[in-house]
Amino acid sequence: MPAEIHKTAIIDKTAEIDKDVSIGPYCIIKERVRIRKGTRLISNVIIEGNTDVGEGCTIYPFTSIGFPPQDLKYRDEETGVIIGERNIIREYATIHRASVGGDGNTTIGSNNFLMAYVHIAHDCKLGSSIIMANAATLGGHVSVEDYVVIGGLAAVHQYSRVGAYAMVGGFSGISQDVPPYTVASGARAKLFGLNTIGLKRHGFSDDTLNNLKKAYKIIFRDKNTLKDAIAKVRSELPATKEIKHLIKFIEENKRGICR
Repeated sequence: MPAEIHKTAIIDKTAEIDKDVSIGPYCIIKERVRIRKGTRLISNVIIEGNTDVGEGCTIYPFTSIGFPPQDLKYRDEETGVIIGERNIIREYATIHRASVGGDGNTTIGSNNFLMAYVHIAHDCKLGSSIIMANAATLGGHVSVEDYVVIGGLAAVHQYSRVGAYAMVGGFSGISQDVPPYTVASGARAKLFGLNTIGLKRHGFSDDTLNNLKKAYKIIFRDKNTLKDAIAKVRSELPATKEIKHLIKFIEENKRGICR
């Protein structure tokens, strides 16, 4: 069926609107925007810039997507936003287009749930199946891997990373990388063990959990240097995909690791 566009919506003639898209009252879609089939804009949504919104997304009132980054270096360079499929983006969320110094796009995967007042800054890279609670904020160039949960009012510092299946507590300040599979919380966030409940809910086996617990103890509890701890994990534990991902994530850090 053709797109359903409310009579009060303002759509630039260069915008590409697929079939089965629903655009509600008082939405504004500016030039170069692409909205793919099955996506719904409830009302009062503004999308501009070189923005591509994937199939089956639902975007709630007063959300703004594709506006210029909050970066004083930005001089109206050609950058964009790429959003995957089946994302839910709630009221007053803000997703900014990329600035200079990255690959040119702010990128969001699929099946994410971004609650009200969430802010995704320029050049962020989000995976899929992420939950960000109300008013959670990502600074520029932040990377968030798949299946992460970020609590309400948490803030992640520029260039920091949050690893797969990690959980960040509400009101937390993340200034260093949060390793995969862990729980981080606090004003200057510290680790509080594995995200055991979350991992069980996602079907991680007992063997996998036991190996991750042993790796966590060696790296973060025992009195080893990080280099020695990683070497010990490699020598004493099986090279499962989870262990390899944990080690790779830690070795690639640039801002330091939450301890």
